[in-house]
Amino acid sequence: MKGMGMMPPRHRKPMSEINVVPYIDVMLVLLVIFMVTAPMLTQGVKVDLPETTSEPIQADKTVESIVVSVDSNGAYFMEIGDDSSQAMALEAVRDRVAKILAQRSDREVLVRGDENVGYGTVVRLMAQLQAAGASNVGLITEAPRSNE
Repeated sequence: MKGMGMMPPRHRKPMSEINVVPYIDVMLVLLVIFMVTAPMLTQGVKVDLPETTSEPIQADKTVESIVVSVDSNGAYFMEIGDDSSQAMALEAVRDRVAKILAQRSDREVLVRGDENVGYGTVVRLMAQLQAAGASNVGLITEAPRSNE
């Protein structure tokens, strides 16, 4: 019987490995679900905050900034370069910024708000600027005065 080609039965060792393929499939499904639902959950105005508060942000000197100011009465004003404007309605500010950004999208949009104006007034302005196509809106502040 030795030469007949019959081999003794071999005993297989049990596998001690975990099959991770189903876990990867579940994780990919969860990732897709979170990617779809996350933008729907966040509401508000997107603001890019500076990473440090100790150094001012250096502006590009070759590109004129669009500065939109809000005074203490809630009136809106636009300053482009050295040009200042009269008080404007919020919709007029949005339309004018949209026209300017359509010509040159690399312009910076900055908001200068009076400290006595309501928070909602500045937020409405920033929402309209975002609707006009301003992807990056900065806030202008003054450095605190030292008590000498």
